[in-house]
Amino acid sequence: MRYICLLVLIFNFSLLWASDDPMGIFSGRVSKVNEPGALVRIKSTFPNLKYINKRDKLSFWDDINPLIRCNGYVLGKSNEYLLVRVPDYKTCIVAVHLGEGKYLKFFSQDLANNLIMGKELVSILMKKRLALNGKLIRTQRELDNYMEKVAAVNDRFKVLREKLEAEWREELSVIEDDRLVTYRNFNDTTMRLEEIDHKLEKYKVSDENLVYDRWALDPRLHYKK
Repeated sequence: MRYICLLVLIFNFSLLWASDDPMGIFSGRVSKVNEPGALVRIKSTFPNLKYINKRDKLSFWDDINPLIRCNGYVLGKSNEYLLVRVPDYKTCIVAVHLGEGKYLKFFSQDLANNLIMGKELVSILMKKRLALNGKLIRTQRELDNYMEKVAAVNDRFKVLREKLEAEWREELSVIEDDRLVTYRNFNDTTMRLEEIDHKLEKYKVSDENLVYDRWALDPRLHYKK
């Protein structure tokens, strides 16, 4: 019976293997198993882990035999761990040799879809950042010109200072008010720009989920995991 289950797994997942979206593939290592609850805790630190959500479906397999896969779904997550429920736990124990310390590959179409939305969000944020950065440059130029404007006003009223003192102070007051408004706009734009930068860092999408494992001095022995 167990042999028949393995054959079914091989047949089903060999059909799906060719259609896997590379952005939905990541790796992880089993840190703990809970056989009564059919739960597996996976440690994974790939950059796009934040795009995996609770209830997302995934499949996993031993890298030695990628055609034999098991299914599960995310029950919980933290910054470095995924808690996965494996409905067909007993079959998967044999199929992929589940055990603490086991290195596995994973695929989640939900992850791939979430990354598409993440890239769209980053694209929108980049456009907003570009617009805000242009506004910031313009206001910075205006602020840089205020000293020259003040000097021009002083030269114009130098000879007639006493007679035109009231008008001179009024002109300076207008310039100062304008400077304060522009300065407030500058500060507001700076804060919004910092918020955009924070969101860009938060939703940053890495081009690849797998990283090189440099476990040996010989670079020929390095591989992605």
